[in-house]
Amino acid sequence: MKGNKFDKLFLRTTTVVTLISLMILLFRKPPIKEWVIVYLFNAVTNGIIDNFITSYRIVKYPVRFFPKVFQTHILFDFLIYPTFTILYNQVTENDKFVAIFYKLLYFTVPMFFVEYWAVRKTNLIKWKKGWGWYHTFLSMTIKSLLTRFIIGIVRKVDRKQMIMSRQN
Repeated sequence: MKGNKFDKLFLRTTTVVTLISLMILLFRKPPIKEWVIVYLFNAVTNGIIDNFITSYRIVKYPVRFFPKVFQTHILFDFLIYPTFTILYNQVTENDKFVAIFYKLLYFTVPMFFVEYWAVRKTNLIKWKKGWGWYHTFLSMTIKSLLTRFIIGIVRKVDRKQMIMSRQN
């Protein structure tokens, strides 16, 4: 039980810090529409993927918010990771692929180490059925690149629409 107190305090502290960061990031620089798209896409897909992973008992979250309602880690799925994704997309807004990839490592490597620490030292995350550190690292990297690719397409479509509307 003593460990659970620390785990719950860690969850509460992380929630407050992430909410403050999210408010700062969303209003940090325009276009806010893109950051909302990034946030929503990331949060929805996180929820779907994590629901799949927890329903097959590949990953388990013994200490989490609303344990009687959700089997997933709603704090990470709907708040922490989408907030990191907004920051990552803001930092790489005008970059080419190589810079995008290298900057992604600045985000995924620390997130991975925090998760690895949580698996080893807390009761927040339990990996099962052959899930390893490389699954976590690769899935975060691929998911972040996919989100960055999709917002890149949204930007191109939005720019083309702006150009076409100016011509009319």
